[in-house]
Amino acid sequence: MDDRWLSVDEIAGHLGVAKDTIYTWVTSKGMPGHKVGRFWKFKKKDVDAWVRAGAAAAGSDDLDDTKPRDA
Repeated sequence: MDDRWLSVDEIAGHLGVAKDTIYTWVTSKGMPGHKVGRFWKFKKKDVDAWVRAGAAAAGSDDLDDTKPRDA
């Protein structure tokens, strides 16, 4: 059973993004995570559901709306 809590490094690797992106998402976009002491911990299934729901891309400031998204 692989239902363990993942660290910021592990969830960033799983999603293929930088650790800074994880911190931004968890603090400003509602990415599901739990603070344990000074560390953030994540459940892979919760984060995957959050990404599938489109929350990571919703209102993203780094996307240029003048360019096609599938290009």
